[in-house]
Amino acid sequence: MSLFKSASVVSLLTLASRVLGLVRELLVASIFGASALTDAFNVAFRIPNLFRRLFAEGAFSQAFVPVLAGHRAREGDDATREVIDNVATCLFWALLVLSIVGVLAAPVLVWALASGLRQSPTGYEAAVHMTRWMFPYIGFMSLVALSAGILNTWKRFAVPAATPVLLNVCMIVAAWWGAPTFERMGLPAIYALPVGVMVGGALQLAMQWPALKRLQLLPSIAMSAQAIAQAWRSPATREVLRLMAPALLGVGVAQVSLLINTQIASHLHEGSVSWLSYADRLMEFPTALLGVALGVVLMPQLAAARARGDVQSYSAMLDWGLRLVLLLALPCALALLVFAQPLVSVLYHYGAFTAIDVQQTTLALMGYGLGLMGLVAIKVLAPGYYASQDIRTPVRIAMVVLVLTQCMNLVFVPWLAHAGLALSIGVGALINAGWLLTGLLRQKRYMPQAGWTRFTLQVSLSTAALGVWLWWAARALDWVQLKSQPLHRLGWMLGVLVVSALVYFAVLWLSGVRRQAFVRR
Repeated sequence: MSLFKSASVVSLLTLASRVLGLVRELLVASIFGASALTDAFNVAFRIPNLFRRLFAEGAFSQAFVPVLAGHRAREGDDATREVIDNVATCLFWALLVLSIVGVLAAPVLVWALASGLRQSPTGYEAAVHMTRWMFPYIGFMSLVALSAGILNTWKRFAVPAATPVLLNVCMIVAAWWGAPTFERMGLPAIYALPVGVMVGGALQLAMQWPALKRLQLLPSIAMSAQAIAQAWRSPATREVLRLMAPALLGVGVAQVSLLINTQIASHLHEGSVSWLSYADRLMEFPTALLGVALGVVLMPQLAAARARGDVQSYSAMLDWGLRLVLLLALPCALALLVFAQPLVSVLYHYGAFTAIDVQQTTLALMGYGLGLMGLVAIKVLAPGYYASQDIRTPVRIAMVVLVLTQCMNLVFVPWLAHAGLALSIGVGALINAGWLLTGLLRQKRYMPQAGWTRFTLQVSLSTAALGVWLWWAARALDWVQLKSQPLHRLGWMLGVLVVSALVYFAVLWLSGVRRQAFVRR
């Protein structure tokens, strides 16, 4: 399967997941709005996600996938199965211990992440309870990441890309049916959401297991103390741990930034954590659709090319990924800046979600949108280091960017409140991506192919045409006042998006950009 076809499959399945994710957020926003309890849920959900990024698609995947792909390229499938068993055993027992500790330490974790919730005792107590309910989610998702790393290495991209759909489906059911049920039972309605999270995590793991079994790659978890000790001492496990050490620091830097930002937001106006979360979910739509899909497809291919010593293919794959980033992320970034209020209005402005919530979420979304190009590009550039087992360089860059981001917070937050936090993250992402790109160019791991100047002008012209159209569409209607006519507003939004796609791709085609060029690449 070609890189373009693989990325398209992952993108389409990710699109389905993100569409359901937006439906989920629409329901949560309309039913619960932005309040102390929604802040509590967002903080509680963020805690297992913080650890998930360390032990799942963060440091673990960055270390595991290159080791697995390298072993398979050098030693074949049989030797690689032993690597899978050993790593799975170590991960399983580490997660079990972590989950137990996390449930017991929930009050400390909530205080460390968002001590400002104590301004509302009900919110703080709810955050502690929901953290305890959801913390084992990290175990499910880390094993899902292990399974996804195996399947992606064997070029089975569809199942790992499809599994996030289940989480969104479960949370939609929890919000739509579970919340009223909990109210009838005398429990806070929002407690239905943690139940949906846990069920969704279990179903994601259950979906991946049959795919591994068909490939005869289902991990065997050792139960005896001797076998567990042997798994920890295996060369492959030690190699993963060696690579995870700097990766943990790198991912940890990003999580420290998130922790600091959540702390700051929890001390701002009530609802600030939720406004940032709603904007973040919307911003993650293009980030996941473009950046995650490209990163998932490129990582094992880059690692295999590195193991073969194929420098030309390595550079060509990075070039292909960066061209797609410019082609697809630049117009999305412009849309988040120019068309933010209509997007927030159509997606969230129902029920308990007020016009003030629209305004505050819009400001946060525009801050994130400024850095969208950087956020997506990092998903392509970072694998250029990880596949070469160079994790220290991205870590050093991330640490400096963390300091710069917090310095920007000192300037932006007093001026823009919660939106200043989003703006700092956006600018920091651009700095991070530019630094990673400069490093790859200096080390000659990436050598740009011919045609970049012409291609950049073509994309810029098309994006400018799109920007003019979206600027007019954002001002032609009062999108907030159309709350009383939701179907009318939704119809206008669909029309605007269809015309936007036609305008952008028509100008691209007229300027000479052809889809076949990316397929050939």
